[in-house]
Amino acid sequence: MVPQTVLDFTVKTPAQGRTDVRELADYLVRRRTVRDFSTVAVDPAILADALRAAASAPSGANKQPWHFVVVQTPALKRQIRLAAEDEERAFYAGKAGDQWLDDLKPLATDADKPFLETAPALIAVFLERYGVDADGEKTKNYYMPESVGIACGFLIAALHQAGLATLTHTPSPMGFLNQILDRPKRERPYLLLVVGYPAVGTQVPDIQRKPLDETVSWR
Repeated sequence: MVPQTVLDFTVKTPAQGRTDVRELADYLVRRRTVRDFSTVAVDPAILADALRAAASAPSGANKQPWHFVVVQTPALKRQIRLAAEDEERAFYAGKAGDQWLDDLKPLATDADKPFLETAPALIAVFLERYGVDADGEKTKNYYMPESVGIACGFLIAALHQAGLATLTHTPSPMGFLNQILDRPKRERPYLLLVVGYPAVGTQVPDIQRKPLDETVSWR
């Protein structure tokens, strides 16, 4: 039986709840993916607190099947960029298929990923296929993609709250991250998150989100 503890929870009035969630929603709605980053360094304490928030995410059976690698070393960022661009060239050469490439055209993306070196920090997120106990025995994890996805959402929101911009990068396949970052085979690269401050004058595509009545049903 797991020991129990008193829930640390703040009950808010409906009015306060409406105010707080509206402010949070308004702030998160302004979050945009950025591809042009400043070289200004990021305070490691900010990254540590954002990762602490991410690691608080719910997970299947509380297995916490994730591992985060913060990459700030220029040589490692260079290796990651070169490996990622190899995969991206194959993607844009036709591996993705015509429909996917057509859908990407309005965003003006291509195989060149300079932000992987320019941005001051990369956070490689790994999904643990299974755990290992103190005796070296394999242990089972549950709902790994869902758990790690929720943790990544927490992480992006926390970094945005800290005034940092992010880019979710997912070259496919990403096995090169295991080799470059010396991670075990039981971990699968899930996401490469680019983190930093936007470059001066950064522009982003003028895209719109779907209205709420297209994405939410009330019953």
